[in-house]
Amino acid sequence: QVQLVESGGGLVQAGGSLRLSCAASGRTYYTYAMGWFRQDPGKEREFVAAISWSGGNTYYTDSVKGRFTISRDNAKNTVYLQMNGLKPEDTAVYYCAAKRTTKVVTTTYEYDYWGQGTQVTVSS
Repeated sequence: QVQLVESGGGLVQAGGSLRLSCAASGRTYYTYAMGWFRQDPGKEREFVAAISWSGGNTYYTDSVKGRFTISRDNAKNTVYLQMNGLKPEDTAVYYCAAKRTTKVVTTTYEYDYWGQGTQVTVSS
């Protein structure tokens, strides 16, 4: 089992920045791919970004390319999502997820573990 705890969400004006963190605990000695997803009320959870175990491979949904950066520090069992140039449409609850694999994973159903989410609100 792996437990994930997100932090770093909040209220920010359009054009601003936030950095989300996701700390993993438990059986972190396995290799895990990590991802960030977001969800608005009444909508399906959507993929935002993912990173492989080594950090060498990353993938982003088109709407955040050039604005968001996913990274990880395996020594700290933490994955980050740096969000710059935030827009009101980025408002959502952001979740991190983990899957025991070395590859990049971009689909919701493939992930095994999820955090509780952190709210990001971008005002116009």
